[in-house]
Amino acid sequence: MQEEEIIYSINIEDVQNVAMEELDRKLSESELEAIADKIGDYIPWYEIIAEMLNSPNFTQDV
Repeated sequence: MQEEEIIYSINIEDVQNVAMEELDRKLSESELEAIADKIGDYIPWYEIIAEMLNSPNFTQDV
């Protein structure tokens, strides 16, 4: 894998699907921008990766 390769991403459709489930409506452009600006602050990337690495099911030979 290349260092710059994206491992996981969330797109607008993903966010809108959650909005429809939670709010029963689609988000406005400004609401989407607010989500885009802050979503990284709410996802505990380090902890998720560390948990996976320390999982008994993790193997480097997948």
